[in-house]
Amino acid sequence: MLLSSLRTTIFCGCRSAGKEFQRSSHRRSPQLRQWLVKRNQSTITVEAGAPSVPAAAAVPNAATNRILGRWLLGCSGLVVGAVVLGGVTRLTESGLSMVDWHLVREMKPPQSEAEWEAEFSKYQQFPEFKVLNHDMTLPEFKFIFFMEWGHRMWGRLVGLAYILPTIYFWKKGYFNRSMKGKVLGLCGFVFFQGLLGWYMVKSGLEDKPESHDIPRVSQYRLSAHLGSALLLYTASLWTGLTLLLPPHKMADTKNLMQLRRFAKGTGGLVFLTALSGAFVAGLDAGLVYNSFPKMADKWIPDDLLAFSPTLKNFFENPTTVQFDHRILAISSLTAITGLYLFSRRVMLPRRAKIAISLLAAMAYTQVALGISTLLLYVPTPLAATHQSGSVALLSFAIWVLAELRKMPK
Repeated sequence: MLLSSLRTTIFCGCRSAGKEFQRSSHRRSPQLRQWLVKRNQSTITVEAGAPSVPAAAAVPNAATNRILGRWLLGCSGLVVGAVVLGGVTRLTESGLSMVDWHLVREMKPPQSEAEWEAEFSKYQQFPEFKVLNHDMTLPEFKFIFFMEWGHRMWGRLVGLAYILPTIYFWKKGYFNRSMKGKVLGLCGFVFFQGLLGWYMVKSGLEDKPESHDIPRVSQYRLSAHLGSALLLYTASLWTGLTLLLPPHKMADTKNLMQLRRFAKGTGGLVFLTALSGAFVAGLDAGLVYNSFPKMADKWIPDDLLAFSPTLKNFFENPTTVQFDHRILAISSLTAITGLYLFSRRVMLPRRAKIAISLLAAMAYTQVALGISTLLLYVPTPLAATHQSGSVALLSFAIWVLAELRKMPK
């Protein structure tokens, strides 16, 4: 009863106070009422305009994905150029022509005849000239120098293509937390790749009195250099494709899940086959047993395990290295063929079917290029095309994986 009376008293008092406030507001001076109206209008304007500032500064998520995806695809294209140019540099035996490594100073090649003579004189002090190119002329040196110089300058272009846009996009707020970690990893990998390249070249400039072979870079370091470039390319292409291509809405059937696992294994096999090609290049293993499918009329050559210990053959015996590359290439072709045939049993979007079909077509083209390169004793244009084909095959494998990926939860 007491609470009910208290509520009635408070309610009546508030209503009376409200009526009194309305009567008093009519008695206010016109100047006061005008000031209150202006203040209310300015308050409404500020409150309405405040949220428009971040809305104007922010870019829609779909738009940033397109921008970042195209940027990363462009960067991956530059990495492909570096891999191809590096392969041509290796095939023309130009990689040891520049005996110094300076990040900025070597960006300008020799200009005068005296500068060229000085550069040539430095090259003459190292094993490649003394053992292999002791009768080389200055014009011939200029050719191999510009091949290596072009490769190094392309590498610097790749670094700028990653680093400068990263700084710009970071300041513009285009990266979410996940993308920040990814682009920092990519930029760090570019620096590592440059250092690894010089570490590889250094191995070919060292005197090795105990060796009777021609001077060349270490096949281990060459494989690490190529492998890191392929990893950088794979990561950039995968990230770019996932930003540009929305995942397909597909029911997670048993066949589809098996196809995804099959595609992942096939992609790993393609990567491993490309990496084994670096050992073939590093040991000039393509110049031994230039016949196919047999090696010197034998399925298994006599010197397959000639080195001791046995494990050494897989990385230092040219015969074993070529044999392994053949086995991996045939295995990749078989896996890709099986992936194509199995995909015909799964309901897939049109774009995914196209990706798998192109992967299969490129696999057969790449094997044909490899056999032709071997039978013709590794001509430089054909060998360079074969090396480029390995990157193209890897690209299609990544595209297939991007098309088959799951929808995010």
